[in-house]
Amino acid sequence: MIHVLINNEQYEYPEGTSLQYIAEDLQSDYAQSIVLAFVNGRLRELFHPAPDGAVLSFVTTGDKIGAETYQRGVIFLMLAAFRDVYGEETSRRLFVDYQLGGGLYVRLRGGSCTEEMLEAVSDRMMQLSRMDIPFRKESVSTREAVARFRALGMDAKARLFSYRRASETNIYHLGDMQDYYYAYMVPSTGYLDCFRLVKYGDSAGFILQTPSHLKPGVLPPVAGQEMLYRTMEYSTLWSQKLNISCAGELNDWISRSGANDLVLIQEAIMEKQFGDIAEKIASSKKRIVLVAGPSSSGKTTFSHRLAIQLRALGLRPHPIACDNYFMDREKYPLDENGKADYEAITCIDIELLNRNFTELLEGKTVSMPSFNFVTGKMEFLGNMMKLGEGDVIILEGIHCLNDKLTYALPDEQKFRIYISALTQLNIDEHNCIPPTDVRMLRRIVRDSRTRGTSAGATIARWDSVRAGEERNIFPYREGADVMVNSSLIYELPVLKSYAEPLLFSIPEDAPEYLEAKRLLKFLDYFLPVPTEEIPRNSIVREFIGGGCFDVG
Repeated sequence: MIHVLINNEQYEYPEGTSLQYIAEDLQSDYAQSIVLAFVNGRLRELFHPAPDGAVLSFVTTGDKIGAETYQRGVIFLMLAAFRDVYGEETSRRLFVDYQLGGGLYVRLRGGSCTEEMLEAVSDRMMQLSRMDIPFRKESVSTREAVARFRALGMDAKARLFSYRRASETNIYHLGDMQDYYYAYMVPSTGYLDCFRLVKYGDSAGFILQTPSHLKPGVLPPVAGQEMLYRTMEYSTLWSQKLNISCAGELNDWISRSGANDLVLIQEAIMEKQFGDIAEKIASSKKRIVLVAGPSSSGKTTFSHRLAIQLRALGLRPHPIACDNYFMDREKYPLDENGKADYEAITCIDIELLNRNFTELLEGKTVSMPSFNFVTGKMEFLGNMMKLGEGDVIILEGIHCLNDKLTYALPDEQKFRIYISALTQLNIDEHNCIPPTDVRMLRRIVRDSRTRGTSAGATIARWDSVRAGEERNIFPYREGADVMVNSSLIYELPVLKSYAEPLLFSIPEDAPEYLEAKRLLKFLDYFLPVPTEEIPRNSIVREFIGGGCFDVG
């Protein structure tokens, strides 16, 4: 017999009992499905045996890593169902392109995908779920993994592993199908009974939805994603023209040609976007440009680069951070945990902002505030402003697309821009890169450099930041006049050199260690790029430093 400790209670099981058996034995104590376990602080899949004397705790689909594990299982289930219904060749042409609509945008390359097809596949997925087929994990040499996936026509995986330092690679099996996923898997198909396939986009595309950890068991609506979809399609098409859709292809470019040309091409594309947006603003005759986006989306650098483009058109732009209108810190509302909610719109002196901007539009001279982040107080330091002919205000902040922020200003004077790092690069055919990972890495690097904040502290706060984005930013993004993808195809190899030492500094016994370990594994897929090749006006300079703009 073995003895394990769970929630300070001792349990006894026969020797060789799996974690899955113990999880099923205690499932009634948990509101959501158990999908993973911590064994003496180490995250383990449930098909492992429980060791004697272990301290166990469980991960459910109500946890972030649990929901991500569930999603990986559903991807594999979908691939198997496509193969069963439409054959191996069709299944091999499925690519998980990017996140969209509370799920993943999947494309059948070289073919079309109808609603009837998706209904048949969905039915087969449910059949496979009811059959409760176990997933099996196999460890093989990395050389063998390359050969296997090349033989299966999964070139992106084969390329990925050719740059892998580890001598072994884990491959998952579902029946006679095999695939690679860069993190953990559920024990069997029986866990996977909540998903939806929705026809969307072009003739080849659809959305695969699974629940988020914030709302387990609930599938989100797809409506209101059209602008986001068009922005992602533009970025994806551009990366495909360069033949850089996945990490292995990016590494190929870096190892064969260096990154200089790629950096210059990417920055030229970005500069063209900024120029096109400036032309739209100039032709609209609008005088207030509102720039919003989630944390670490590059709002500040974007505002400065947009200002340069507007100046080139003969206008006089004035970038203003919404942060300058923060009220004194003791007036901030409290969140559900009793802590100051820095993301709430009521942290901003909305009345003062509207009064100042109304007076500016009327041609009056206004004393503009600034916020002292050290004292937590609003200050007036003699910064006077008056708008003349050709003057344009660029106001940037997370709430700028919420009409409550600028309620008194005439709508015909507002030009709205949404910006975020909407990653178009994938790890391989079936593993896309969440934009939140890129933004978190950006923030880890920037906050360490500018505020002395540890990587652990940034990771610890990230869930709160994300919850604020869900409330305050994402509901308004489809109301923008323009949506900008600030993700740079070369930036992960750049961030790698800065982020890795910060992540390695998190001790193994810290609560943030697991997330740091995941990010380190993720960064290991990319070759580094030297920073001297990065232009001083690049958005990535906002995070790594050395830029030409005063962005803090």
